[in-house]
Amino acid sequence: MTRKTASGGPATVRATAQKLESLYRAGVTHLGKVPWETDSPPSPQVPAEPASPGPASDNRSSSLAAVAREVAACSRCAELARSRTQTVFGAGNPHARLAFLGEAPGSDEDRQGEPFVGRAGKLLDDIIQKGMKLRRQDVYILNILRCRPPGNRNPLPVEAANCREYLDRQLEIIQPEFICCLGAVAAQNLLDTTTPIGKLRGRLHDYNGIKVVCTYHPAYLLRNPGAKKPTWDDIQLLMAEMGI
Repeated sequence: MTRKTASGGPATVRATAQKLESLYRAGVTHLGKVPWETDSPPSPQVPAEPASPGPASDNRSSSLAAVAREVAACSRCAELARSRTQTVFGAGNPHARLAFLGEAPGSDEDRQGEPFVGRAGKLLDDIIQKGMKLRRQDVYILNILRCRPPGNRNPLPVEAANCREYLDRQLEIIQPEFICCLGAVAAQNLLDTTTPIGKLRGRLHDYNGIKVVCTYHPAYLLRNPGAKKPTWDDIQLLMAEMGI
C-alpha cells in the first residue's frame, strides 16, 4: 500500500525548502512584499557602528547639544518661530555612518520634538529595522528645516537657506559616510539641484566626500504604494555601498 504524505509533512517541507533554495539561487530575495512589510519580527540587529565611549563621543554629543540650543532660540524665520510648538533638531547616534535627511517636521514631530515619529516615521523605522537590519539608534535622522511649516507646506527657499547653517554644522559634527535623502525637497536642497527625485534616485551622488543616495519620502510611499519597490532598490544600493 502506498503511504500518502500528509500536508505539511516531511516531504512537503523538503519540497518547499528545495523550491526556496532554487529561487534564492536565481536571485529572488523576496516574494511579493518588500522586506519591511513582513509581519514577522525583525531579525536581531547588529549596530552599524556603536557610539564610541569616552571623550570623542562626549565631544560630538556636547557639540550637537550646543547647536541644538542655538536652534531652540532661533527666530530667523519669523513665521516659523511664531507657529512652532518647539524645534525639532535631530536624533540618533553622533557617530552614525548613515544619516537620513528629510524635509521638515510635521504635526507629530512638532508636538514631540523628535524627527519622523508619525506614520511616515513608523514606515522609516520599518525600512531601517526590517529592511536594513539596523536600529534607529544606530543612524542619525534630521531634516532640512527644524521647524514645522504651517499646514505642513513645503519649505520656502529662504527658510531652507536660513536653516542651512544648522544642517551643515550637524553633518560636520557627525561626519557620516552616507546620507539617504528622503524625497525631492531633501535631495534638491542638499545637492543644490532642481532635478526631479525620479532622476536623482537609483545612483550615487557626492556631497563633500559623503556618498548620497536619494529615494522617495516615506509619506509619499503611504500615498503611492507602487513606489515601495523602487525605494527598496535604492535602499539595497545604499546597503551594498555600506557593506551590510
